[in-house]
Amino acid sequence: MDGTGSFNTFFRETDAGRYVPRAVYVDLEPNVVDSLVKQGPYKDMYHPDQMVTGSDGDAANNYARGHYTIGKELLDRVMDQVRKISDFCEGLQGFLVFHSTGGGTGSGFGSLLLENLTVDFPKKVKMAFSITPSPQLSSAVVEPYNSVLSTHSLLEHTDLTFSLDNDALYNVCNKALGVETPTYKNLNRLVAQVVSSLTASLRFPGTLNVDMNDFPTTLVPYPRIHFLTTSYAPLVTADKAFHEKMTVNDLTTAVLSDPNNFMTKCDVRRGKYMSCCVVYRGDVTPAEVNAAMNKARSWCHFVDWCPTGFKCGINSQAPTVIPDGDMAKVKRAVCMVANNTAIAETLTTIDHKFDLMYAKRAFVHWYVGEGMEEGEFAEAREDLAALEMDYEEIGKDYSEVAEEH
Repeated sequence: MDGTGSFNTFFRETDAGRYVPRAVYVDLEPNVVDSLVKQGPYKDMYHPDQMVTGSDGDAANNYARGHYTIGKELLDRVMDQVRKISDFCEGLQGFLVFHSTGGGTGSGFGSLLLENLTVDFPKKVKMAFSITPSPQLSSAVVEPYNSVLSTHSLLEHTDLTFSLDNDALYNVCNKALGVETPTYKNLNRLVAQVVSSLTASLRFPGTLNVDMNDFPTTLVPYPRIHFLTTSYAPLVTADKAFHEKMTVNDLTTAVLSDPNNFMTKCDVRRGKYMSCCVVYRGDVTPAEVNAAMNKARSWCHFVDWCPTGFKCGINSQAPTVIPDGDMAKVKRAVCMVANNTAIAETLTTIDHKFDLMYAKRAFVHWYVGEGMEEGEFAEAREDLAALEMDYEEIGKDYSEVAEEH
């Protein structure tokens, strides 16, 4: 260990001198956790009680099974572990929840867990890293149902939702990192690099630190408008790194405007920024950051009621990489999370697919059969329609609003 105590944020030291992650793994069927965690290379690191799996079958891509039937049976065990880990924290700031909104466990049980975290920890920040269904790639026919029902819950029970989708992650691996057939390992490492940058300030000292409580205050202008786009730079392989000049200004331009650096399939150039948090790591000075920000303000498109918009974090700890991984070790890196009206594009795509199926009431009986009321579909869809309208209203200039009135 490096002697700074940085690992204590996400690890707890036991009496035996070992470090156990402050993490709970949950799945409604045991196979994935058994094969990847319990039998994986890091199996000795995790506490067995913190890997909670069901035995009565999985959620079968059904939100209702994850939320109302099979998921409910696991809830008490999961919450007991969450409370136990929370009690060991000296200064608990909040929770990071990783899930997919397209599957049954991620959408159904994920929503149930977030609802209970809101009840038990109402003052703590809840940040969800949500893998949303891709516009092109799909792993289940009922993804639109699960996603709309899950997003309905995310609106109410999270402070921030980082929208990530496999299509955008595949695109980054293909075009930026030259991985022709990315595996989930490639995609997960990419997401891990983003999460590492966002949490760097919790683990290492820096010139300008951004902690978990800063993110909601900085990025969320209204409670419902908390779905964020994410980008990262430099995305470069080891063989190209020596031929690239990666100045602070170049990296800033890349994270704010280059579609190949974004982890969400939406074009921010067609939307407007409401707020933006840019986290720099490594060999970066405040003067370089200020110069890059002043340049960015001249071309970055913000809503007219929020002209300043930028929050910067600077951390002196350079990003690390996995040996033989896809990304090169670099001296400096930038991660950007932003609230941009373009995120409504992803909502519109999912809502359209939902409408096509729900108009024929296709597959609805599988959800109703698990104890869910059919009215929940309409309620969730209306909530997302209202959210789309909210984004549209926010993107309007003062002059357009004045003309309407």
